[in-house]
Amino acid sequence: MQKEIDARLVFKLIIGFLKLLMTETLAKRIASMALLASGISNERVTELTGLCDRSVRALRKSLEAGETENLFHVGGGGGKSKLMGFEAAIVEEIESGNYTNRQQIVDMIHEKYGIKVCVNTVSNLLKKMASNG
Repeated sequence: MQKEIDARLVFKLIIGFLKLLMTETLAKRIASMALLASGISNERVTELTGLCDRSVRALRKSLEAGETENLFHVGGGGGKSKLMGFEAAIVEEIESGNYTNRQQIVDMIHEKYGIKVCVNTVSNLLKKMASNG
């Protein structure tokens, strides 16, 4: 248990420092790459960083292939939401359920709808809910 607390604390401190020099997204990416390079599993990196599993897999693949030229580019635009078509049902479940944190909502979405999303996706959905009503 003590190791768990220490890993999360160290990660938060590293991100806090890197955010002085760059955006939070880029700071998380760099910290994730360091964790991956040190042999930590994709799942553990996802837990510690809050990055979605797809982003972590892409980082590992790029590192293993030696493709580092685009690792520091933080793109925008995005694609179609994974939750498209499920948002209304998820919102209804959130409103009727007893969820105390975003990770519980992430777990519920995966269990009920088979969709893996990161905590940031849930945060965006909650912001959207708040602005709509």
